[in-house]
Amino acid sequence: MNQHPTTDQITSLIQEGEFFKLKEVLKEFEPAELVELIEAEEEREQLIIFRLLPLRLATQVFEYLDLDIQKHFLVNLSQDKITDILNEMSPDDRTALLEFLPDDFVKSLIQTLSEPERKVTLELLGYPEYSVGRLMTPDYIAIRENWTVQQVLDYIRQHGGQSETLSVLYVTDSRGVLIDDIRIREFLLADPAMRVNELMDRRYVSLRAMQDQEEAIEVFRKNDRIALPVVNDDGVLFGIVTIDDILDIREEEDTEDIQKLGGSEALDEPYLIISLARMVRKRAGWLVILFLGEMFTATAMGFFEGEIEKAVVLALFVPLIISSGGNAGSQATSLIIRAMSLGEVTLGEWWRVMRREILSGLALGAILGLVGFIRIVIWQLSGFKDYGTHWTLIGFTVGFSLVGIVLWGSLAGSMLPLLLKKLGFDPATSSAPFVATLVDVTGLVIYFSVATLFLKGTIL
Repeated sequence: MNQHPTTDQITSLIQEGEFFKLKEVLKEFEPAELVELIEAEEEREQLIIFRLLPLRLATQVFEYLDLDIQKHFLVNLSQDKITDILNEMSPDDRTALLEFLPDDFVKSLIQTLSEPERKVTLELLGYPEYSVGRLMTPDYIAIRENWTVQQVLDYIRQHGGQSETLSVLYVTDSRGVLIDDIRIREFLLADPAMRVNELMDRRYVSLRAMQDQEEAIEVFRKNDRIALPVVNDDGVLFGIVTIDDILDIREEEDTEDIQKLGGSEALDEPYLIISLARMVRKRAGWLVILFLGEMFTATAMGFFEGEIEKAVVLALFVPLIISSGGNAGSQATSLIIRAMSLGEVTLGEWWRVMRREILSGLALGAILGLVGFIRIVIWQLSGFKDYGTHWTLIGFTVGFSLVGIVLWGSLAGSMLPLLLKKLGFDPATSSAPFVATLVDVTGLVIYFSVATLFLKGTIL
């Protein structure tokens, strides 16, 4: 088996001006390999390689390139080349690209499209930004129920070349209303003389054009499909959405959630592409809010200043106490947000979540409380630290405080995402740092309240 030239060999061919030889070599690459090759090169070499690709291959490669490289090509390629590529691109991928370009640039690009492609593009851009309509493509195979299997296969040979996928065929009536979908394997295995209606069961899953993209992700996940039809309110088939577009949306949603969980706004752009000023703005807001929240920790410490003056030893355990509660809260909020995104937990199951977190919070708190108590015992008996004559009460204070704070952290971390969802906000907004800050402040109140209970009349 012949091996493809390495990136260094490709670069050498460019530097030596061996463009004819390079053009022949590039034809042997798969689109995914060419994407990796182009992204590994400098901007000048990227343009040279792309210009040498045949139109169909260039279009396939262009659809999978990073957005910043696509923009670079649109600015630097000839108008004819851009027009050819945009006309060849699948409508859903073309719409996804145009969404991220300046309005004036989009208008000029749309004018370069052929009349049919321009009509489709304008229709798709007319749907709300995060609707299923933006993802769909009109390139599918629709058939009639009175056709024979042989007629269907002949129709596919004539018109299937432009279809986004041939794995599923869609049966429509004379008004274009979807009445069934049938996998291609059914036709390949059926008698050529059979009618389509003999293969139909009239059971199918569809999406609505105005439906939210996040809902579409869940429909794909539950039904294990590689493509789903998109209909309007009257059931008329408008297009299809394929799994590759859903996977892209899922990746974007997961990226946003992870960034929010870290205590930042979603960047909306790749980390190395977003400007420094925009990234600072995205991160500064949450940091200021978290900083102001942590200031309440100092306020809470001041409120218990008298207790701290009487028993300075209590201050030694403050970092231990509040960090344990924050860690428990961060764990809980991360687990619940992920469970909600996968559809494992709904708002109606909040009581089940609370019950589980009460039990797990008590168990986790008991474990940490026991560890904290044993630590104090070991340090006292070994002589590492003298906690005074009432060291056992201090140990009980730390142990029981940990039970209460870990329980509270688990409850707060699990309930906040559900509360935000109920109020119509993104659950990921209850990020781990936000929960940790909340538990820090309340954890101090719990700690010193327990200390007062155990140590009043001794060192307090």
